[in-house]
Amino acid sequence: MKLIDKLTSKTIEILNNQYQCGIEKVDFQETRKEFAGQFTLVVFPFVRFSKKSPEDTAHQLGDLLCEAIEEVKGFNVVKGFLNIEISNSYWTDLFNSTMLEDQYGVVPATEASEMVMVEYSSPNTNKPLHLGHIRNNLLGYSVSKIKEAAGKKVVKVQIINDRGIHICKSMYAWQAFGNGETPESTGLKGDKLVGKYYVEFDKTYKAEIEELVSKGMEKKQAEKEAPSMLAAQEMLRKWEAGDEEVVSLWKTMNNWVYAGFDQTYKTLGVTFDKNYYESETYILGKNDVEAGLAKGVFYKKDDGSVWIDLTADGLDEKLVLRADGTSVYMTQDIGTAIQRFKDFTISELTYVVGNEQDYHFKVLFLILEKLGYSWASNLHHLSYGMVDLPTGKMKSREGTVVDADDLMEEMVETSKSISEELGKLDGHSEEEKQKLYHTIGMGALKYFMLKVDPKKRMMFNPEESIDFNGNTGPFIQYTHARISSLERKGSEYLAIDTQGYEFSDDETAVVITLSKFPEVIQSAAENQSPAIVANYIYDLVKEYNGFYQNNSILNAGDDITIAARLKLSKVVRETINTGMGTLGIESPERM
Repeated sequence: MKLIDKLTSKTIEILNNQYQCGIEKVDFQETRKEFAGQFTLVVFPFVRFSKKSPEDTAHQLGDLLCEAIEEVKGFNVVKGFLNIEISNSYWTDLFNSTMLEDQYGVVPATEASEMVMVEYSSPNTNKPLHLGHIRNNLLGYSVSKIKEAAGKKVVKVQIINDRGIHICKSMYAWQAFGNGETPESTGLKGDKLVGKYYVEFDKTYKAEIEELVSKGMEKKQAEKEAPSMLAAQEMLRKWEAGDEEVVSLWKTMNNWVYAGFDQTYKTLGVTFDKNYYESETYILGKNDVEAGLAKGVFYKKDDGSVWIDLTADGLDEKLVLRADGTSVYMTQDIGTAIQRFKDFTISELTYVVGNEQDYHFKVLFLILEKLGYSWASNLHHLSYGMVDLPTGKMKSREGTVVDADDLMEEMVETSKSISEELGKLDGHSEEEKQKLYHTIGMGALKYFMLKVDPKKRMMFNPEESIDFNGNTGPFIQYTHARISSLERKGSEYLAIDTQGYEFSDDETAVVITLSKFPEVIQSAAENQSPAIVANYIYDLVKEYNGFYQNNSILNAGDDITIAARLKLSKVVRETINTGMGTLGIESPERM
Protein backbone atom coordinates (compact mmCIF):
# COMPACT_ATOMS: atom_id res chain seq x y z
CA MET A 1 0.00 0.00 0.00
CA LYS A 2 1.28 3.47 -0.89
CA LEU A 3 2.05 5.65 2.11
CA ILE A 4 -0.51 8.29 1.15
CA ASP A 5 -3.21 5.59 0.96
CA LYS A 6 -2.13 4.21 4.33
CA LEU A 7 -2.17 7.71 5.81
CA THR A 8 -5.61 8.42 4.36
CA SER A 9 -7.27 5.21 5.53
CA LYS A 10 -5.77 5.46 9.03
CA THR A 11 -6.87 9.10 9.35
CA ILE A 12 -10.45 8.17 8.39
CA GLU A 13 -10.38 5.32 10.92
CA ILE A 14 -9.08 7.59 13.71
CA LEU A 15 -11.60 10.36 12.99
CA ASN A 16 -14.53 7.93 13.00
CA ASN A 17 -13.32 6.18 16.17
CA GLN A 18 -12.71 9.44 18.02
CA TYR A 19 -15.68 11.48 16.88
CA GLN A 20 -18.23 8.94 15.50
CA CYS A 21 -18.63 11.23 12.47
CA GLY A 22 -19.04 8.76 9.59
CA ILE A 23 -16.35 10.43 7.46
CA GLU A 24 -15.54 8.51 4.25
CA LYS A 25 -12.97 10.77 2.60
CA VAL A 26 -10.07 13.02 3.57
CA ASP A 27 -7.71 14.86 1.25
CA PHE A 28 -4.03 15.23 2.05
CA GLN A 29 -2.18 17.91 0.10
CA GLU A 30 1.50 18.43 -0.52
CA THR A 31 2.97 20.56 2.29
CA ARG A 32 4.04 24.03 1.25
CA LYS A 33 7.81 24.45 1.07
CA GLU A 34 8.01 27.01 3.89
CA PHE A 35 6.73 24.46 6.43
CA ALA A 36 8.23 21.22 7.73
CA GLY A 37 6.51 18.05 6.57
CA GLN A 38 5.43 16.33 3.39
CA PHE A 39 1.65 15.90 3.71
CA THR A 40 -0.88 18.44 4.95
CA LEU A 41 -4.46 17.92 6.13
CA VAL A 42 -6.93 20.77 6.64
CA VAL A 43 -8.77 19.95 9.88
CA PHE A 44 -11.43 22.72 9.87
CA PRO A 45 -14.12 20.31 8.51
CA PHE A 46 -13.67 18.06 11.58
CA VAL A 47 -14.06 20.75 14.26
CA ARG A 48 -17.83 20.38 14.39
CA PHE A 49 -17.34 16.73 15.35
CA SER A 50 -14.37 17.16 17.74
CA LYS A 51 -15.95 20.14 19.60
CA LYS A 52 -12.36 21.45 19.93
CA SER A 53 -10.42 24.32 18.38
CA PRO A 54 -8.76 23.63 15.01
CA GLU A 55 -5.32 23.62 16.68
CA ASP A 56 -6.36 21.16 19.40
CA THR A 57 -8.08 18.92 16.85
CA ALA A 58 -4.93 18.89 14.70
CA HIS A 59 -2.68 18.10 17.69
CA GLN A 60 -4.89 15.22 18.81
CA LEU A 61 -5.00 13.75 15.29
CA GLY A 62 -1.22 14.22 14.87
CA ASP A 63 -0.48 12.38 18.12
CA LEU A 64 -2.70 9.46 17.12
CA LEU A 65 -1.15 9.22 13.64
CA CYS A 66 2.36 9.14 15.18
CA GLU A 67 1.25 6.20 17.34
CA ALA A 68 -0.51 4.36 14.52
CA ILE A 69 1.93 4.74 11.59
CA GLU A 70 5.61 4.00 12.10
CA GLU A 71 6.65 6.08 9.07
CA VAL A 72 5.25 9.24 10.71
CA LYS A 73 8.11 10.70 12.73
CA GLY A 74 6.36 13.89 13.82
CA PHE A 75 4.03 16.71 12.91
CA ASN A 76 3.50 20.43 13.28
CA VAL A 77 0.35 22.50 13.39
CA VAL A 78 -0.16 25.87 11.74
CA LYS A 79 -3.61 27.14 12.72
CA GLY A 80 -5.98 24.54 11.27
CA PHE A 81 -3.38 22.81 9.11
CA LEU A 82 -1.79 19.54 10.22
CA ASN A 83 1.60 18.99 8.55
CA ILE A 84 2.80 15.38 8.71
CA GLU A 85 6.55 14.67 8.77
CA ILE A 86 7.70 11.30 7.37
CA SER A 87 10.89 9.63 8.60
CA ASN A 88 14.03 9.77 6.49
CA SER A 89 14.27 5.98 6.70
CA TYR A 90 10.99 5.66 4.80
CA TRP A 91 12.35 7.79 1.94
CA THR A 92 15.63 5.86 1.96
CA ASP A 93 13.76 2.56 1.68
CA LEU A 94 11.55 3.96 -1.07
CA PHE A 95 14.63 5.08 -3.00
CA ASN A 96 16.31 1.67 -2.70
CA SER A 97 13.17 -0.29 -3.54
CA THR A 98 11.83 1.64 -6.54
CA MET A 99 14.02 4.47 -7.79
CA LEU A 100 17.07 2.42 -8.71
CA GLU A 101 15.03 0.49 -11.26
CA ASP A 102 15.68 1.10 -14.97
CA GLN A 103 13.24 3.60 -16.52
CA TYR A 104 11.99 4.74 -13.13
CA GLY A 105 8.60 6.40 -13.47
CA VAL A 106 7.84 4.91 -16.89
CA VAL A 107 5.11 2.28 -17.38
CA PRO A 108 6.09 0.00 -20.29
CA ALA A 109 3.28 -0.74 -22.75
CA THR A 110 2.21 -4.37 -23.21
CA GLU A 111 0.11 -6.18 -25.81
CA ALA A 112 -2.91 -5.49 -23.64
CA SER A 113 -2.18 -1.77 -23.30
CA GLU A 114 -4.72 0.74 -24.50
CA MET A 115 -4.00 2.30 -27.92
CA VAL A 116 -4.62 6.02 -28.44
CA MET A 117 -4.13 8.39 -31.36
CA VAL A 118 -2.73 11.92 -31.44
CA GLU A 119 -3.13 14.15 -34.51
CA TYR A 120 -0.83 17.14 -34.89
CA SER A 121 0.94 19.33 -37.46
CA SER A 122 -1.69 19.06 -40.24
CA PRO A 123 -0.11 21.65 -42.55
CA ASN A 124 -1.21 23.15 -45.85
CA THR A 125 0.93 22.33 -48.87
CA ASN A 126 1.04 25.92 -50.13
CA LYS A 127 3.65 27.21 -47.68
CA PRO A 128 6.47 26.18 -45.34
CA LEU A 129 5.95 25.42 -41.65
CA HIS A 130 6.08 28.46 -39.37
CA LEU A 131 6.35 29.34 -35.68
CA GLY A 132 2.75 28.31 -34.96
CA HIS A 133 3.45 24.89 -36.48
CA ILE A 134 6.46 24.54 -34.18
CA ARG A 135 4.30 24.86 -31.07
CA ASN A 136 1.74 22.49 -32.58
CA ASN A 137 4.32 19.84 -33.50
CA LEU A 138 6.16 20.06 -30.19
CA LEU A 139 2.93 19.74 -28.22
CA GLY A 140 1.65 16.82 -30.30
CA TYR A 141 4.91 14.90 -30.25
CA SER A 142 5.48 15.51 -26.53
CA VAL A 143 1.93 14.51 -25.58
CA SER A 144 2.48 11.31 -27.58
CA LYS A 145 5.75 10.57 -25.75
CA ILE A 146 4.17 11.31 -22.36
CA LYS A 147 1.25 8.99 -23.09
CA GLU A 148 3.75 6.28 -24.06
CA ALA A 149 5.60 6.81 -20.77
CA ALA A 150 2.27 6.47 -18.99
CA GLY A 151 1.79 2.99 -20.48
CA LYS A 152 -0.25 3.64 -23.64
CA LYS A 153 0.41 2.54 -27.19
CA VAL A 154 0.31 5.68 -29.31
CA VAL A 155 -0.36 6.26 -33.01
CA LYS A 156 0.95 9.64 -34.20
CA VAL A 157 -0.83 11.00 -37.27
CA GLN A 158 -1.23 14.13 -39.32
CA ILE A 159 -3.71 15.14 -42.00
CA ILE A 160 -2.09 17.08 -44.82
CA ASN A 161 -4.28 19.72 -46.44
CA ASP A 162 -3.08 19.00 -49.97
CA ARG A 163 -6.12 20.08 -51.99
CA GLY A 164 -8.31 23.12 -52.49
CA ILE A 165 -7.96 26.66 -53.73
CA HIS A 166 -4.84 27.39 -51.65
CA ILE A 167 -2.61 24.90 -53.49
CA CYS A 168 -4.15 25.97 -56.84
CA LYS A 169 -3.05 29.54 -56.12
CA SER A 170 0.57 28.41 -55.78
CA MET A 171 0.24 26.17 -58.85
CA TYR A 172 -1.18 28.98 -60.99
CA ALA A 173 1.50 31.46 -59.88
CA TRP A 174 4.28 28.93 -60.59
CA GLN A 175 2.85 28.30 -64.06
CA ALA A 176 2.55 32.03 -64.74
CA PHE A 177 5.83 33.27 -63.30
CA GLY A 178 8.01 30.27 -62.43
CA ASN A 179 9.86 29.70 -65.72
CA GLY A 180 10.21 26.05 -64.82
CA GLU A 181 11.96 26.64 -61.47
CA THR A 182 12.51 23.57 -59.28
CA PRO A 183 14.04 23.03 -55.84
CA GLU A 184 17.13 21.64 -57.58
CA SER A 185 17.53 24.60 -59.96
CA THR A 186 17.01 27.23 -57.24
CA GLY A 187 18.62 25.51 -54.24
CA LEU A 188 15.43 26.23 -52.28
CA LYS A 189 13.66 23.66 -50.12
CA GLY A 190 10.54 22.53 -51.94
CA ASP A 191 8.11 23.94 -49.37
CA LYS A 192 9.84 27.32 -49.56
CA LEU A 193 9.70 27.35 -53.35
CA VAL A 194 5.95 26.62 -53.36
CA GLY A 195 5.43 29.14 -50.56
CA LYS A 196 7.24 31.76 -52.63
CA TYR A 197 4.60 31.40 -55.35
CA TYR A 198 1.76 31.54 -52.82
CA VAL A 199 3.07 34.96 -51.81
CA GLU A 200 3.53 35.86 -55.50
CA PHE A 201 -0.11 34.96 -56.17
CA ASP A 202 -1.27 37.24 -53.36
CA LYS A 203 0.74 40.18 -54.72
CA THR A 204 -0.61 39.65 -58.23
CA TYR A 205 -4.18 39.20 -56.98
CA LYS A 206 -4.08 42.42 -54.95
CA ALA A 207 -2.64 44.37 -57.89
CA GLU A 208 -5.41 43.06 -60.15
CA ILE A 209 -8.09 44.03 -57.64
CA GLU A 210 -6.60 47.51 -57.37
CA GLU A 211 -6.62 47.90 -61.16
CA LEU A 212 -10.24 46.75 -61.50
CA VAL A 213 -11.36 49.07 -58.69
CA SER A 214 -9.54 51.97 -60.37
CA LYS A 215 -11.66 51.27 -63.47
CA GLY A 216 -14.86 51.66 -61.42
CA MET A 217 -15.62 48.10 -60.27
CA GLU A 218 -16.85 47.48 -56.70
CA LYS A 219 -14.14 45.89 -54.54
CA LYS A 220 -16.17 42.76 -53.71
CA GLN A 221 -16.88 42.20 -57.39
CA ALA A 222 -13.22 42.82 -58.25
CA GLU A 223 -12.16 40.18 -55.72
CA LYS A 224 -14.37 37.66 -57.54
CA GLU A 225 -13.39 38.64 -61.08
CA ALA A 226 -9.64 39.18 -60.71
CA PRO A 227 -8.03 37.09 -63.51
CA SER A 228 -5.66 35.22 -61.20
CA MET A 229 -8.50 34.14 -58.90
CA LEU A 230 -10.59 32.98 -61.85
CA ALA A 231 -7.59 31.03 -63.15
CA ALA A 232 -6.97 29.36 -59.76
CA GLN A 233 -10.66 28.42 -59.48
CA GLU A 234 -10.61 26.95 -62.98
CA MET A 235 -7.52 24.95 -62.02
CA LEU A 236 -9.40 23.58 -58.96
CA ARG A 237 -12.33 22.52 -61.15
CA LYS A 238 -9.92 20.74 -63.49
CA TRP A 239 -8.25 18.99 -60.54
CA GLU A 240 -11.62 17.78 -59.25
CA ALA A 241 -12.42 16.55 -62.77
CA GLY A 242 -9.15 14.59 -62.88
CA ASP A 243 -7.46 16.67 -65.61
CA GLU A 244 -4.15 14.87 -66.24
CA GLU A 245 -2.00 17.98 -66.70
CA VAL A 246 -3.31 19.71 -63.58
CA VAL A 247 -3.13 16.54 -61.46
CA SER A 248 0.45 15.94 -62.64
CA LEU A 249 1.51 19.48 -61.67
CA TRP A 250 -0.31 19.09 -58.33
CA LYS A 251 1.57 15.87 -57.57
CA THR A 252 4.92 17.40 -58.57
CA MET A 253 4.54 20.52 -56.43
CA ASN A 254 3.13 18.59 -53.46
CA ASN A 255 6.10 16.21 -53.57
CA TRP A 256 8.42 19.22 -53.44
CA VAL A 257 6.58 20.35 -50.33
CA TYR A 258 6.63 16.91 -48.66
CA ALA A 259 10.40 16.68 -49.12
CA GLY A 260 10.74 20.10 -47.52
CA PHE A 261 8.44 19.21 -44.64
CA ASP A 262 10.43 16.04 -43.98
CA GLN A 263 13.62 18.06 -43.58
CA THR A 264 11.91 20.41 -41.13
CA TYR A 265 10.42 17.53 -39.12
CA LYS A 266 13.83 15.85 -38.95
CA THR A 267 15.48 19.00 -37.59
CA LEU A 268 12.61 19.49 -35.14
CA GLY A 269 12.85 15.84 -34.08
CA VAL A 270 9.22 14.84 -34.61
CA THR A 271 7.82 11.80 -36.41
CA PHE A 272 4.50 10.36 -37.56
CA ASP A 273 3.22 6.81 -37.83
CA LYS A 274 0.68 7.58 -40.56
CA ASN A 275 -0.15 10.46 -42.87
CA TYR A 276 -3.72 11.14 -43.94
CA TYR A 277 -4.23 13.32 -47.03
CA GLU A 278 -7.23 15.58 -47.53
CA SER A 279 -7.18 14.70 -51.24
CA GLU A 280 -8.20 11.20 -50.11
CA THR A 281 -10.32 12.01 -47.04
CA TYR A 282 -12.46 14.77 -48.61
CA ILE A 283 -14.70 12.10 -50.09
CA LEU A 284 -15.33 10.61 -46.63
CA GLY A 285 -18.31 11.60 -44.53
CA LYS A 286 -20.97 11.86 -47.24
CA ASN A 287 -22.28 8.34 -46.62
CA ASP A 288 -22.23 8.98 -42.86
CA VAL A 289 -24.32 12.12 -43.37
CA GLU A 290 -26.79 10.17 -45.55
CA ALA A 291 -27.07 7.52 -42.82
CA GLY A 292 -27.59 10.24 -40.21
CA LEU A 293 -30.25 11.84 -42.40
CA ALA A 294 -32.17 8.55 -42.46
CA LYS A 295 -31.96 8.37 -38.66
CA GLY A 296 -33.22 11.93 -38.23
CA VAL A 297 -29.93 13.27 -36.88
CA PHE A 298 -29.72 15.68 -39.83
CA TYR A 299 -32.41 17.42 -41.87
CA LYS A 300 -32.61 18.64 -45.46
CA LYS A 301 -33.61 22.16 -46.47
CA ASP A 302 -35.69 23.00 -49.53
CA ASP A 303 -32.57 23.77 -51.56
CA GLY A 304 -31.25 20.25 -50.90
CA SER A 305 -28.54 21.23 -48.42
CA VAL A 306 -28.20 19.07 -45.29
CA TRP A 307 -27.94 20.55 -41.77
CA ILE A 308 -27.96 19.63 -38.10
CA ASP A 309 -29.78 21.72 -35.51
CA LEU A 310 -27.72 21.97 -32.32
CA THR A 311 -29.54 24.94 -30.78
CA ALA A 312 -30.98 22.74 -28.03
CA ASP A 313 -27.37 21.94 -27.07
CA GLY A 314 -26.43 25.62 -26.83
CA LEU A 315 -24.77 25.71 -30.26
CA ASP A 316 -26.26 26.65 -33.66
CA GLU A 317 -27.36 25.08 -36.91
CA LYS A 318 -24.48 23.59 -38.91
CA LEU A 319 -24.23 22.82 -42.61
CA VAL A 320 -22.87 19.31 -43.34
CA LEU A 321 -23.60 18.97 -47.09
CA ARG A 322 -24.03 21.78 -49.63
CA ALA A 323 -27.05 21.94 -51.92
CA ASP A 324 -24.95 20.60 -54.79
CA GLY A 325 -24.00 17.56 -52.69
CA THR A 326 -20.39 18.63 -52.05
CA SER A 327 -18.92 18.29 -48.60
CA VAL A 328 -17.68 20.94 -46.18
CA TYR A 329 -14.81 20.58 -43.71
CA MET A 330 -17.19 19.26 -41.05
CA THR A 331 -18.32 16.46 -43.39
CA GLN A 332 -14.72 15.41 -44.00
CA ASP A 333 -13.83 15.53 -40.31
CA ILE A 334 -16.84 13.33 -39.47
CA GLY A 335 -15.79 10.75 -42.05
CA THR A 336 -12.08 10.91 -41.18
CA ALA A 337 -12.74 10.37 -37.46
CA ILE A 338 -14.89 7.32 -38.24
CA GLN A 339 -12.24 6.00 -40.64
CA ARG A 340 -9.50 6.30 -38.03
CA PHE A 341 -11.42 4.16 -35.56
CA LYS A 342 -11.73 1.60 -38.37
CA ASP A 343 -8.03 1.81 -39.26
CA PHE A 344 -6.79 1.36 -35.68
CA THR A 345 -8.16 -0.23 -32.51
CA ILE A 346 -7.85 3.05 -30.63
CA SER A 347 -9.82 4.00 -27.55
CA GLU A 348 -9.33 7.77 -27.80
CA LEU A 349 -8.25 10.44 -30.27
CA THR A 350 -6.69 13.82 -29.50
CA TYR A 351 -6.59 16.68 -32.00
CA VAL A 352 -3.80 19.20 -31.40
CA VAL A 353 -5.24 22.32 -33.00
CA GLY A 354 -5.16 26.03 -32.11
CA ASN A 355 -7.90 27.52 -29.96
CA GLU A 356 -9.45 29.36 -32.92
CA GLN A 357 -11.03 25.97 -33.76
CA ASP A 358 -12.65 25.41 -30.34
CA TYR A 359 -16.19 25.74 -31.70
CA HIS A 360 -15.53 23.46 -34.68
CA PHE A 361 -14.48 20.60 -32.41
CA LYS A 362 -17.40 21.08 -30.02
CA VAL A 363 -19.71 20.65 -33.01
CA LEU A 364 -17.75 17.71 -34.46
CA PHE A 365 -17.71 15.76 -31.20
CA LEU A 366 -21.41 16.41 -30.59
CA ILE A 367 -22.37 15.27 -34.10
CA LEU A 368 -20.41 12.03 -33.72
CA GLU A 369 -22.11 11.43 -30.37
CA LYS A 370 -25.54 11.97 -31.95
CA LEU A 371 -24.59 9.55 -34.74
CA GLY A 372 -24.27 6.92 -32.02
CA TYR A 373 -20.51 6.40 -31.82
CA SER A 374 -19.69 5.41 -28.23
CA TRP A 375 -16.07 6.53 -28.65
CA ALA A 376 -17.19 10.13 -29.26
CA SER A 377 -16.84 10.77 -25.51
CA ASN A 378 -13.13 9.91 -25.89
CA LEU A 379 -12.41 12.60 -28.48
CA HIS A 380 -10.31 15.47 -27.18
CA HIS A 381 -9.27 18.83 -28.56
CA LEU A 382 -5.90 19.93 -27.18
CA SER A 383 -6.61 23.61 -27.70
CA TYR A 384 -3.49 25.75 -27.53
CA GLY A 385 -2.85 29.49 -27.58
CA MET A 386 -1.08 31.51 -30.22
CA VAL A 387 2.65 32.22 -30.14
CA ASP A 388 3.69 35.87 -30.27
CA LEU A 389 7.10 37.35 -30.88
CA PRO A 390 8.51 40.66 -29.64
CA THR A 391 8.30 41.78 -33.30
CA GLY A 392 4.55 41.24 -33.60
CA LYS A 393 2.07 39.03 -35.46
CA MET A 394 2.65 36.89 -38.54
CA LYS A 395 0.84 37.00 -41.90
CA SER A 396 1.46 34.04 -44.20
CA ARG A 397 -0.08 35.54 -47.35
CA GLU A 398 2.24 38.52 -47.16
CA GLY A 399 5.28 36.37 -46.56
CA THR A 400 5.90 37.84 -43.10
CA VAL A 401 5.62 34.61 -41.14
CA VAL A 402 8.41 33.41 -38.88
CA ASP A 403 9.67 30.47 -40.89
CA ALA A 404 10.25 27.33 -38.81
CA ASP A 405 13.57 26.49 -40.48
CA ASP A 406 14.85 30.05 -40.06
CA LEU A 407 13.86 30.10 -36.39
CA MET A 408 15.58 26.76 -35.68
CA GLU A 409 18.72 27.97 -37.45
CA GLU A 410 18.61 31.17 -35.39
CA MET A 411 18.28 29.12 -32.19
CA VAL A 412 21.41 27.12 -33.05
CA GLU A 413 23.33 30.30 -33.91
CA THR A 414 22.19 31.97 -30.68
CA SER A 415 23.28 28.87 -28.76
CA LYS A 416 26.69 29.11 -30.42
CA SER A 417 27.25 32.80 -29.64
CA ILE A 418 26.11 32.51 -26.00
CA SER A 419 28.13 29.31 -25.42
CA GLU A 420 31.25 30.93 -26.89
CA GLU A 421 30.75 34.09 -24.83
CA LEU A 422 30.42 32.07 -21.61
CA GLY A 423 33.19 29.63 -22.53
CA LYS A 424 30.83 26.74 -21.79
CA LEU A 425 32.20 24.46 -24.51
CA ASP A 426 35.91 25.12 -24.15
CA GLY A 427 37.89 21.91 -24.61
CA HIS A 428 35.45 20.31 -27.04
CA SER A 429 36.37 19.38 -30.60
CA GLU A 430 34.76 21.37 -33.42
CA GLU A 431 32.52 18.41 -34.29
CA GLU A 432 31.40 18.10 -30.66
CA LYS A 433 30.72 21.83 -30.51
CA GLN A 434 28.54 21.82 -33.62
CA LYS A 435 26.48 18.95 -32.27
CA LEU A 436 26.11 20.65 -28.90
CA TYR A 437 25.10 23.97 -30.46
CA HIS A 438 22.24 22.11 -32.14
CA THR A 439 21.34 20.14 -28.99
CA ILE A 440 21.35 23.24 -26.78
CA GLY A 441 19.56 25.46 -29.31
CA MET A 442 16.80 22.96 -30.00
CA GLY A 443 16.53 22.07 -26.32
CA ALA A 444 16.09 25.76 -25.51
CA LEU A 445 13.39 26.16 -28.16
CA LYS A 446 11.45 23.05 -27.14
CA TYR A 447 11.64 23.64 -23.40
CA PHE A 448 10.60 27.29 -23.68
CA MET A 449 7.60 26.30 -25.81
CA LEU A 450 6.55 23.36 -23.65
CA LYS A 451 6.98 24.79 -20.15
CA VAL A 452 3.97 27.06 -20.78
CA ASP A 453 0.49 25.64 -20.22
CA PRO A 454 -0.78 24.73 -23.72
CA LYS A 455 -4.00 26.70 -23.22
CA LYS A 456 -2.12 29.96 -22.67
CA ARG A 457 -1.05 32.39 -25.34
CA MET A 458 2.70 32.82 -25.11
CA MET A 459 5.49 35.19 -26.06
CA PHE A 460 8.58 33.49 -27.45
CA ASN A 461 11.92 35.23 -27.00
CA PRO A 462 14.81 33.25 -28.56
CA GLU A 463 17.61 34.85 -26.51
CA GLU A 464 15.74 34.51 -23.22
CA SER A 465 15.20 30.80 -23.92
CA ILE A 466 18.97 30.08 -24.13
CA ASP A 467 19.85 31.51 -20.73
CA PHE A 468 22.05 29.01 -18.84
CA ASN A 469 20.32 30.07 -15.61
CA GLY A 470 16.69 29.91 -14.59
CA ASN A 471 13.78 27.88 -15.94
CA THR A 472 15.33 27.05 -19.32
CA GLY A 473 16.35 23.98 -21.32
CA PRO A 474 20.10 24.77 -21.23
CA PHE A 475 20.05 25.15 -17.43
CA ILE A 476 18.55 21.66 -17.10
CA GLN A 477 20.84 20.20 -19.78
CA TYR A 478 23.88 21.63 -17.98
CA THR A 479 22.86 19.95 -14.72
CA HIS A 480 22.46 16.65 -16.56
CA ALA A 481 25.95 17.01 -18.04
CA ARG A 482 27.43 17.91 -14.64
CA ILE A 483 25.98 14.79 -13.02
CA SER A 484 27.25 12.71 -15.96
CA SER A 485 30.72 14.06 -15.25
CA LEU A 486 30.40 13.09 -11.57
CA GLU A 487 29.42 9.55 -12.57
CA ARG A 488 32.39 9.22 -14.90
CA LYS A 489 34.80 10.40 -12.22
CA GLY A 490 33.32 8.24 -9.47
CA SER A 491 32.16 5.23 -11.47
CA GLU A 492 33.90 2.73 -9.17
CA TYR A 493 31.76 3.88 -6.21
CA LEU A 494 28.49 2.97 -7.93
CA ALA A 495 29.18 -0.75 -7.34
CA ILE A 496 29.40 -0.28 -3.55
CA ASP A 497 26.52 -1.71 -1.50
CA THR A 498 24.80 1.19 0.30
CA GLN A 499 22.16 -0.84 2.16
CA GLY A 500 22.00 0.50 5.71
CA TYR A 501 22.86 4.06 4.71
CA GLU A 502 20.10 6.50 5.73
CA PHE A 503 19.71 9.72 3.78
CA SER A 504 20.22 13.06 5.51
CA ASP A 505 17.60 15.83 5.39
CA ASP A 506 19.23 17.41 2.30
CA GLU A 507 19.35 14.07 0.50
CA THR A 508 15.81 13.22 1.57
CA ALA A 509 14.53 16.48 0.07
CA VAL A 510 15.83 15.32 -3.31
CA VAL A 511 14.29 11.84 -2.87
CA ILE A 512 10.92 13.38 -1.99
CA THR A 513 10.97 15.35 -5.24
CA LEU A 514 12.02 12.22 -7.16
CA SER A 515 9.13 10.29 -5.60
CA LYS A 516 6.64 12.53 -7.39
CA PHE A 517 7.86 11.65 -10.90
CA PRO A 518 5.57 8.65 -11.64
CA GLU A 519 2.51 10.69 -10.68
CA VAL A 520 3.79 13.66 -12.71
CA ILE A 521 3.94 11.47 -15.83
CA GLN A 522 0.43 10.13 -15.24
CA SER A 523 -0.94 13.61 -14.53
CA ALA A 524 0.71 15.09 -17.64
CA ALA A 525 -0.75 12.25 -19.73
CA GLU A 526 -4.23 12.69 -18.28
CA ASN A 527 -4.15 16.49 -18.67
CA GLN A 528 -2.26 16.35 -21.99
CA SER A 529 0.12 19.00 -20.70
CA PRO A 530 3.89 18.73 -21.25
CA ALA A 531 4.18 21.83 -19.03
CA ILE A 532 3.56 19.58 -16.00
CA VAL A 533 6.66 17.51 -16.85
CA ALA A 534 8.78 20.53 -17.83
CA ASN A 535 8.16 22.41 -14.61
CA TYR A 536 8.61 19.29 -12.49
CA ILE A 537 12.04 18.68 -14.06
CA TYR A 538 13.00 22.28 -13.30
CA ASP A 539 11.91 21.82 -9.66
CA LEU A 540 13.94 18.61 -9.44
CA VAL A 541 17.02 20.32 -10.87
CA LYS A 542 16.65 23.23 -8.42
CA GLU A 543 16.31 20.81 -5.50
CA TYR A 544 19.32 18.79 -6.63
CA ASN A 545 21.47 21.88 -7.21
CA GLY A 546 20.65 23.06 -3.69
CA PHE A 547 21.86 19.70 -2.36
CA TYR A 548 24.93 19.81 -4.65
CA GLN A 549 25.95 23.27 -3.43
CA ASN A 550 25.73 22.28 0.26
CA ASN A 551 27.15 18.75 0.15
CA SER A 552 30.35 17.32 -1.23
CA ILE A 553 29.88 14.19 -3.32
CA LEU A 554 33.21 12.78 -4.49
CA ASN A 555 34.96 14.25 -1.43
CA ALA A 556 32.29 13.27 1.06
CA GLY A 557 34.73 11.28 3.19
CA ASP A 558 33.73 7.64 3.57
CA ASP A 559 33.08 5.41 0.57
CA ILE A 560 29.49 4.54 1.48
CA THR A 561 28.44 8.22 1.66
CA ILE A 562 30.14 8.90 -1.68
CA ALA A 563 28.40 5.87 -3.20
CA ALA A 564 24.98 6.79 -1.80
CA ARG A 565 25.22 10.37 -3.03
CA LEU A 566 26.43 9.24 -6.44
CA LYS A 567 23.51 6.79 -6.72
CA LEU A 568 21.13 9.58 -5.76
CA SER A 569 22.74 11.84 -8.37
CA LYS A 570 22.49 9.08 -10.98
CA VAL A 571 18.74 8.65 -10.42
CA VAL A 572 18.31 12.42 -10.69
CA ARG A 573 20.20 12.41 -14.00
CA GLU A 574 18.17 9.48 -15.34
CA THR A 575 14.93 11.17 -14.31
CA ILE A 576 16.01 14.38 -16.04
CA ASN A 577 16.85 12.33 -19.13
CA THR A 578 13.51 10.52 -19.09
CA GLY A 579 11.49 13.66 -18.42
CA MET A 580 13.29 15.73 -21.03
CA GLY A 581 12.96 12.80 -23.44
CA THR A 582 9.17 13.02 -23.18
CA LEU A 583 9.54 16.65 -24.26
CA GLY A 584 11.61 15.54 -27.26
CA ILE A 585 14.74 17.12 -25.76
CA GLU A 586 18.18 15.51 -25.78
CA SER A 587 20.20 15.69 -22.55
CA PRO A 588 23.93 15.79 -23.36
CA GLU A 589 26.49 14.01 -21.20
CA ARG A 590 29.14 16.68 -21.79
CA MET A 591 28.74 20.44 -21.96
